[in-house]
Amino acid sequence: MTAHAGSDGRGSLARLRAGVGGTSESDDDELLARVAWSTVAEPGDRTAGELVGRLGAARSMRAASAALEDGPAVLGRMLLGAASHAEQDEVHLELAQTAADALVPALDRWRQRLVRLDVPAVLRAASAVGSTLLVPGDDDWPSGLDDLGPHAPLVLWRRATGRLEDRPGLAVVGARANTVLGAEAAAEITSSAADAGCLVVSGGAYGIDATAHRVALAAGVPTVAVLAGGVDQLYPAANSAMLRAVAEHGALLAECPPGTRPSRWRFLARNRLIAALGTVSVIVEAGARSGALNTAHHAGQLGRPVFAVPGPYSSSASVGCHRLIADRRAEIVVHPKDPAHAALRARSGNVFAEPVVPIAGARTDPDVLRVVDALSRRRAVTLDEVALRSGLSLADTTDALALAELQGLAQRGPTGWTAG
Repeated sequence: MTAHAGSDGRGSLARLRAGVGGTSESDDDELLARVAWSTVAEPGDRTAGELVGRLGAARSMRAASAALEDGPAVLGRMLLGAASHAEQDEVHLELAQTAADALVPALDRWRQRLVRLDVPAVLRAASAVGSTLLVPGDDDWPSGLDDLGPHAPLVLWRRATGRLEDRPGLAVVGARANTVLGAEAAAEITSSAADAGCLVVSGGAYGIDATAHRVALAAGVPTVAVLAGGVDQLYPAANSAMLRAVAEHGALLAECPPGTRPSRWRFLARNRLIAALGTVSVIVEAGARSGALNTAHHAGQLGRPVFAVPGPYSSSASVGCHRLIADRRAEIVVHPKDPAHAALRARSGNVFAEPVVPIAGARTDPDVLRVVDALSRRRAVTLDEVALRSGLSLADTTDALALAELQGLAQRGPTGWTAG
């Protein structure tokens, strides 16, 4: 239950960090602990991010492991010790107790994975697909991700053949079931971005995402696909050839460790990275409950400019874009060059965007999404296994399964749960 990986893990780590330069043993311990945290915590886990930021990855991982047996007060005392003298004088021992109380649900979430932690296996899987490991502070670490604060990824797994130039990024996202008009709009916007020298960022999915990546590849400009699973999970399978081309001419990025399968919950979490990597985001087509609206929401919260493409009022694929424009959460794309030009201006600090407010009905209960993603239609899954797959505590898993059952999304049987 520690991040220690032995000589096997350190050897794999050296291969994954080739070209970064020599590191000390303490540096290696910190890197291995970040890998461990990326395995234990789900993407965007605020508690994990704050612990690592306050204590460091290695200390917080050791404390979390110890807290499983000795109680959360261990972590509380460590947080108190890491506080400044002024902070200690102000809150004294109450800080330790408050921190310990807040960590109880987090420890319940992490328990199933902490006891099964196998860092060397993660490193071997990453090496097998030619992945490299990036952490904050590396030259290649995308600085825009730091704007996510405690929700920023602890590590990035990257598949690429070289380093990407520092360019303004245009995030192009939209409907998977796009229309012909939507594909044409995405192609024109991406082509203009390529002419302007922008990095094209998207999610590698069907529809608008794939159009953006393919146009960037054809134009010879780098493009980045942010994956919802591990970098060894080329999803959807029909896009695997395109995603391999992205790895050769741009980069595949993932915050989940290799072997992690994509899920609806992780697609939503992944969207915050797309928004953070883009200097500007453009929503080409989006239904009323499209995941692309989630990307617009994250971009707005980060203060990034958001554009939306108008379409026929009779098209369901235009409803989300029209709502963004009508509610002044996005600027209208009048010309295909508009988003790229805004990215160039924003890069120089000449654009200000108001935060996007949450979109009613655009998000489903995240815990229900997680447990439903963990279920199968073919075989029953036990409660413990659902908790392990979803990254939730047993108590939260039980509650979420009950809600899923009420909604007809899950069924309880004598040997476990199946998808409804």
